[in-house]
Amino acid sequence: MFRRVSLVAALVLLACSTAAQAQKQTIGAPPEASNMKLVGSNDLQARSAYQPTIHHQGDRWIAYIGHHGGTDDVPAPVNPMTGKAEPNGTSIVDVTDPARPKYLRHLPGQEGKYESGGAQMVRVCDGKALPKGDPNAVYMLRTFGGEAHEIWNVTDPASPVLITRIGGLKDTHKSWWECDTGIAYLVSGAPDWRTRRMTQIYDLSDPAHPQKIRDFGLPGQEPGSTGAVPTELHGPISTGPDGNRVCFGYGTNKGGILQIVDRDKLLNGPKEPTPDNLRYPEIARMPTSAFNGAHTTFPMLDMPIAEFSEDKDGKTRDIVMIVNEAILNECGEARQMVWFADVTTETRPMMISSYTVPEASGQFCQRGGRFGSHSSNESMAPVYYKKMAFIAFFNAGVRALDIRDPYHPKEVGYFIPSITAATDKRCIPIEGGERCKVAIQTNNVETDDRGYIYIVDRANTGLHILELTGPARNVAGLPKN
Repeated sequence: MFRRVSLVAALVLLACSTAAQAQKQTIGAPPEASNMKLVGSNDLQARSAYQPTIHHQGDRWIAYIGHHGGTDDVPAPVNPMTGKAEPNGTSIVDVTDPARPKYLRHLPGQEGKYESGGAQMVRVCDGKALPKGDPNAVYMLRTFGGEAHEIWNVTDPASPVLITRIGGLKDTHKSWWECDTGIAYLVSGAPDWRTRRMTQIYDLSDPAHPQKIRDFGLPGQEPGSTGAVPTELHGPISTGPDGNRVCFGYGTNKGGILQIVDRDKLLNGPKEPTPDNLRYPEIARMPTSAFNGAHTTFPMLDMPIAEFSEDKDGKTRDIVMIVNEAILNECGEARQMVWFADVTTETRPMMISSYTVPEASGQFCQRGGRFGSHSSNESMAPVYYKKMAFIAFFNAGVRALDIRDPYHPKEVGYFIPSITAATDKRCIPIEGGERCKVAIQTNNVETDDRGYIYIVDRANTGLHILELTGPARNVAGLPKN
């Protein structure tokens, strides 16, 4: 009898838990959070968002946010500031007061839906930092759909002015721009290359007069090559001239590659895209498993490891954080995660740890949409660099990790926004049609020098500005709030 009552009670508890989980996803339900709290938000005109970049501009803080293209249902949302339907492009938001973000301007991108339109990527540099920039200007580098890269003068962020365009491409994606040198690693699709995405390197130290340095990719991707084509580039991150390394991530959710490149050899070595010349700057190449890719490859060199502080050698380590990208809805693939590689011995990189959100902690495979990692913050500002990482985890929101010991990364906080009336559905095919669910899809994350965390949603839920609370603040060394 006792066992039977226990079984009934367990079933009741399970039903209540499932009902409670479903209730969390209703419109108006509170966000789910631990050691993170909401400071402010903006709906971004219900546009699907990708990369946010936060820039300290004079006495203001401005968020520049890239967008995917429109959807089948709404290919060009109406901009309430102009009253016109506009293809998704770039949102510009004043976040000086993070509790009251002010939408300044929507800058339309390329017409098109999903990945084929919009203006997903955005980077920003001060003219006074660029070697040949106007010291009074601020410049924004963005993609224009798949066909071009553009540079805009955003000195007045509410009134951007187009400076130049690098066009004639078949695709673009997640570029990197060194503000102190002007060197830009542009993820492009050169028409004569055999892959959808590779790297075009430009000197953008004078934004009005771009100077091409070279094309770069994996041998087998270059024009005229034959045989199998290696997996396409997703994005690079440079450590600049001091670190003299560029980490390239290839693949997203399967068969990925971390490539470590000597920056000086890349920029100054032989430029003709022959197999030997493409291999020349490569220091190491580490393939991931067939199950996982390399969406983001974030370098953290000379990390002090407390556990090794008494050891004769290896007190500091060179670490690269690799973030995979979940692609399919409702767990229709292998789990995409966060991995840490020790690259101290550069020619022999090795995986040392991993992190994922436990699925059972929120029944995330049942919530709808994607569940798994997508991207990390990419700011190297001292407030968080080598101490904390923030990971966008789609329907599991954003996750705050203590990475001071990258051999044992530890989650110390999370935030899952509430869905709104604008949150878009995500569908999977089933027999006789499709099944659709509405779910948060936290897509990208960035931080600013003040310590605020910015997350944007792929499913039109907008921008959320967060701050750490409780013990998580102690990890970063932030004052109590």
